[in-house]
Amino acid sequence: MAGWEDLQEALPLERGDANQKRDDIDRLCLRVLGGEDGEKLMKWLREAVVEQPVALPGSDPSYAFYREGQNSIVKDIEARLIRARKL
Repeated sequence: MAGWEDLQEALPLERGDANQKRDDIDRLCLRVLGGEDGEKLMKWLREAVVEQPVALPGSDPSYAFYREGQNSIVKDIEARLIRARKL
């Protein structure tokens, strides 16, 4: 189909499906990283990635975007662990 008819079709994922997939990934993160070793790994990731400068004087501005991308991955995993503990 082409045109306005496409807008009337349901999206491939319903909201409930998306929430279930998010919850499943959150639980997976907790299973893998919720133990003592996982906590050590997350502590190291925070120290090695998030708690480092995003940009240094004289560095290329694109480096800050790259570093923020790294930070966001660690923060996303941390958020998933928090959410999974509340499920």
